[in-house]
Amino acid sequence: MKENYCLQAALVCLGVLCHSQAFATERRSHLRPSFHGHHEKGKEGQVLQRSKRGWVWNQFFVIEEYTGPDPVLVGRLHSDIDSGDGNIKYILSGEGAGTIFVIDDKSGNIHATKTLDREERAQYTLMAQAVDRDTNRPLEPPSEFIVKVQDINDNPPEFLHETYHANVPERSNVGTSVIQVTASDADDPTYGNSAKLVYSILEGQPYFSVEAQTGIIRTALPNMDREAKEEYHVVIQAKDMGGHMGGLSGTTKVTITLTDVNDNPPKFPQSVYQMSVSEAAVPGEEVGRVKAKDPDIGENGLVTYNIVDGDGMELFEITTDYETQEGVVKLKKPVDFETKRAYSLKVEAANVHIDPKFISNGPFKDTVTVKIAVEDADEPPMFLAPSYIHEVQENAAAGTVVGRVHAKDPDAANSPIRYSIDRHTDLDRFFTINPEDGFIKTTKPLDREETAWLNISVFAAEIHNRHQEAKVPVAIRVLDVNDNAPKFAAPYEGFICESDQTKPLSNQPIVTISADDKDDTANGPRFIFSLPPDIIHNPNFTVRDNRDNTAGVYARRGGFSRQKQDLYLLPIVISDGGIPPMSSTNTLTIKVCGCDVNGALLSCNAEAYILNAGLSTGALIAILACIVILLVIVVLFVTLRRQKKEPLIVFEEEDVRENIITYDDEGGGEEDTEAFDIATLQNPDGINGFIPRKDIKPEYQYMPRPGLRPAPNSVDVDDFINTRIQEADNDPTAPPYDSIQIYGYEGRGSVAGSLSSLESATTDSDLDYDYLQNWGPRFKKLADLYGSKDTFDDDS
Repeated sequence: MKENYCLQAALVCLGVLCHSQAFATERRSHLRPSFHGHHEKGKEGQVLQRSKRGWVWNQFFVIEEYTGPDPVLVGRLHSDIDSGDGNIKYILSGEGAGTIFVIDDKSGNIHATKTLDREERAQYTLMAQAVDRDTNRPLEPPSEFIVKVQDINDNPPEFLHETYHANVPERSNVGTSVIQVTASDADDPTYGNSAKLVYSILEGQPYFSVEAQTGIIRTALPNMDREAKEEYHVVIQAKDMGGHMGGLSGTTKVTITLTDVNDNPPKFPQSVYQMSVSEAAVPGEEVGRVKAKDPDIGENGLVTYNIVDGDGMELFEITTDYETQEGVVKLKKPVDFETKRAYSLKVEAANVHIDPKFISNGPFKDTVTVKIAVEDADEPPMFLAPSYIHEVQENAAAGTVVGRVHAKDPDAANSPIRYSIDRHTDLDRFFTINPEDGFIKTTKPLDREETAWLNISVFAAEIHNRHQEAKVPVAIRVLDVNDNAPKFAAPYEGFICESDQTKPLSNQPIVTISADDKDDTANGPRFIFSLPPDIIHNPNFTVRDNRDNTAGVYARRGGFSRQKQDLYLLPIVISDGGIPPMSSTNTLTIKVCGCDVNGALLSCNAEAYILNAGLSTGALIAILACIVILLVIVVLFVTLRRQKKEPLIVFEEEDVRENIITYDDEGGGEEDTEAFDIATLQNPDGINGFIPRKDIKPEYQYMPRPGLRPAPNSVDVDDFINTRIQEADNDPTAPPYDSIQIYGYEGRGSVAGSLSSLESATTDSDLDYDYLQNWGPRFKKLADLYGSKDTFDDDS
């Protein structure tokens, strides 16, 4: 490594010297003395003079990354007018002038003072000028030149990504493209081989290869199997200098995953599966599971199961559990241990998705034998039929046998059976069953017209194990007998027009009637209509049977009049076709009505003649309206009278002192005389000024206690009042009950005058209220109002 660095340094120095000499020679060969003229002769003999520049600039080169001890000589500037006496001064300006590039103003030598990096900046543009050293007068026009940084191989290749991930299907052909990796080199691609990259594989042989120029990774081995190895780690190198010795390199890691294809058929790990099922199992119950292994994954590993052969194909079925990839064997129909104790099935497992490319690896399916043993169980009884239908005639006597149900125990023990009826299906308890032989009998007569079919359920249970029971539906049909006579199908009513005796009879029936029979059709129609034998020669009407279960009623005469008879009741006998036949007599109402000339009904009321002789209908309606109005007025008057308030008047002879009067309203004050009568509160005995006391005076006198009376000059009003209250409470001469005496009249006045303070401020009284200060805190407010009168007078 050290030898390489020394060689590189020698080449750099050699390159600098070579370039410097070459460019110096080139520059000097182009230098011309400034302002020298080139004489040409004109057309008219005139001599023309053309000025030439003192130098012509091209470009300089400097090698990057130079690390020598001295500055690098880039080049030398020299003008033809420079005689070497030092009067000319060279000036350098532009990019990097003074910092990176410096010039000797006397000799014109340009040096690079810093190490340059082409990858940071490839060239610099500078401006050179020769001026007079003393006056700074330009001697030549400024000239621009370029300094290019010469590239060296100082940057290794770098890949776009540090790691790559790629997928390729397993068993791909040799040369299948996997992924392309790309590296870049920061060196100058136009100069030398510093940026010329070559790709190679360091790790991953012999499975993969890489194209040296493009970086495309391809498969190198055929039939790579994902099930053997799924993931590969490949290291790719990119080297510059065309891959030669001394070039720089970079690497990247590529993770290649083999994707799955369906190249493996499913295989059962064993040839025979043993299973068992109880004969008590119900259809749909799981019997067992089988599983074929497929090393493929995803949809390539999906397996479906089918039963292709065996003596149990009708009793068992298999479904696929796609979560566990197992075949689930289920019971399709019940099995019987006593009938057959073992079954064999052939189950096939096949791939769902098959890749045609690998069809030669097939077939992509496998088969296995499944043997199922039937286990014995204590089974419930079995009825000989899944359902029963019996018949019984209606009105049959209680105890009539309807039919029989029969069940047996399918087990080898053949336990005795006991029968019973599910009473939830026979709430009315129409039937009973013999618990030993299963005969069903009636408990009461049945009526087909109420219920034509009765459905019950019968239980059959083993005597020794009541939990083992079976249930069977029994339908009982009630057969019809002719026990209902026919009746009118509707409440018929006929109408006939009153007419003259001479008017011919109409051929149209007054009314057409039909019948209805609750019995079955075998005991119902055909109906026969006729008149009763006692009125078969009825002079007014006759009945004609239409022989289609209907009949027409016709008039035998004319001249019907409402004044003579407005209503006729015609009995009609209806017989059915049952055995024995039954009949009933139904009454048809026929009204005589008034009709117009076209035979349309006008009125069927007999009162029509009476109304015409008296008042008209409008007059009667008007009279009724007047009566109703008068009744409404009377009711309103009575209601208003009851709502009037009666004054609360207290008569003089009433004594209300001992009465308690309650008022729910508060009233509006002394001026409110609407809420109550003030006379109620007055004492009627005090109207004349004499108010007698009705209290009974006791026989002995009470002597006040001398110790309870306050001192004469006491100013404590509170003590004075409390003393008086105590004396009153202990006075035996006081009334034995609390009495409230109410007086509406307060009196004309008192010697002491009014105690109100409303007029105190306007009077000129000379009373002294200073004693209020000694009455205690309860009278402090009054003392402040009236006790400071003198103070106010003095202040004023």
